[in-house]
Amino acid sequence: MKLLRHAALAAALLMAGPALASDVSMANGAITFTTPANWMGIMETQGDPEVRVFQVPDPSPTASNTLARVTVTVKQVGDIGGYQRYVSDANAKAQALPGYQPIRGVSNTNGPNDYLYTAKESGETIAYVEHYWFRDGRAIQLRCLRPASTQAGAAWQAAFDKGCSDVANSLAR
Repeated sequence: MKLLRHAALAAALLMAGPALASDVSMANGAITFTTPANWMGIMETQGDPEVRVFQVPDPSPTASNTLARVTVTVKQVGDIGGYQRYVSDANAKAQALPGYQPIRGVSNTNGPNDYLYTAKESGETIAYVEHYWFRDGRAIQLRCLRPASTQAGAAWQAAFDKGCSDVANSLAR
């Protein structure tokens, strides 16, 4: 039954078409951020956790194998211990991904709750950047995924990374 509901939700989202993103509000307005105008909102859930997923259009043939996307998740955790468990559980799931490899020595992170790694998806190596914050009893996760190597080129990769960084900076406030 649950699978049927998920399939119906996915079909409804596809029929509705993508929505251009910009100013986003989550958790009844407690969490706000801005995305680049070309990011398309492709999925949204309400409740706990609350999730927003954005597709970042990749103009290259690489996009036929992988979907460059950004996800923001807000989960009620109550206290710092709940937050630490949330981050620990998310890291355990990441480490279980096929081909998981941490990226070390990269200086583009904002703090101790930022994680960079690669893993395999549909046979392609994907670069992941994850940021976590604890605010008002909520865990906030920003997860940016893009092909580690794309035919879209360095300019597209830089624009993706900048968009992800801009959202992180917005959420960090």
